[in-house]
Amino acid sequence: MSMLRYRPVVAALVLLAAVVLPAPPATAAGASYVALGDSYSSGTGTRAYLADGTSCQRSAYAYPSLIASAKGYALNLRACSGATTADVVATQLEALTPTTSYVSLSVGGNDASFVAVLTECAKPAWMSDCNAAIDRAQAVISAQLPGTLASLYAQIRTRAPLASVTVAGYPRIFNGEDCNAGTWFSPGEEARLNATADLLNRTAAAAAATAGFTFRTPTTAFAGHAVCDDVEWLNGLSRPVADSYHPNRAGHASGYVPLIGASLTGSRVSVTQETLRSAEDAAPALAEQQAEHAAQDARITPKEFALPDLKSPAAWKAALRAGVDLADPASIDRADRAAETRQRSTQ
Repeated sequence: MSMLRYRPVVAALVLLAAVVLPAPPATAAGASYVALGDSYSSGTGTRAYLADGTSCQRSAYAYPSLIASAKGYALNLRACSGATTADVVATQLEALTPTTSYVSLSVGGNDASFVAVLTECAKPAWMSDCNAAIDRAQAVISAQLPGTLASLYAQIRTRAPLASVTVAGYPRIFNGEDCNAGTWFSPGEEARLNATADLLNRTAAAAAATAGFTFRTPTTAFAGHAVCDDVEWLNGLSRPVADSYHPNRAGHASGYVPLIGASLTGSRVSVTQETLRSAEDAAPALAEQQAEHAAQDARITPKEFALPDLKSPAAWKAALRAGVDLADPASIDRADRAAETRQRSTQ
């Protein structure tokens, strides 16, 4: 056969193969990944947020973005700062479809008003009732959250029947000390706040198990990286204040990504420089995608930590009752310690 005759035959065979041969199996590159939930999934605390026209504080450095970039998944980052379980149902579940492959979720802290509890407990003991705030939060977690989560998880499974679903828990924020000027968390208060996070995790884990979902608690992963530890994966009192008491970039990359990534995908996930570049490059498209939902997201009320205000009328009244000289830091701290002692004695 001459070369002139051979070339058309080869071309015909190549064309036939392209038409007849089955396509290679789909890879993870096209897999659909939907990230639901609150600020611990949106990326609050990373200090760099998508320009999506919302107050959701979604970040390219949040663990869902990093996992998607590492694995090549198509991410829909619906998680939004301030979201409760009701908000997830109302504004986020429509992102799920029968073709959704992966779902991650963190939610429940806002149902228990945990940010408001932190705000109360950060005040000096003579002007706050931290224990009562914690008691109310724990009552909500124990009495209301099991049913609420069960309903939410059932709806997720109905909408995404074939998806791998992993529920992310909350870390213990404190290590027993308060190194931040401007807050007055006592060791006892920090212990109770950590115990509340543990209660929230146990409650979510039980509901996840019933739904057939995987639950991952970050307690061990974040050990030694709490607020005031030498290497913090959680912000203490921050600027902007809204970033306070949330995982920072290291918390997402080194804490949540290995924990949630392996559970969600079935293989080890780590964050490399290439992963970070990919996540950063994808940020504009991700922002444009989420901007389409800005009107819906506006229904979610941000939950932001508030710095104790010792110049407020309430502070002046409390100081007068406690005999505190607000111009004297030593007087403020002495009264704080005395009030803590009295509160412990009545528990």
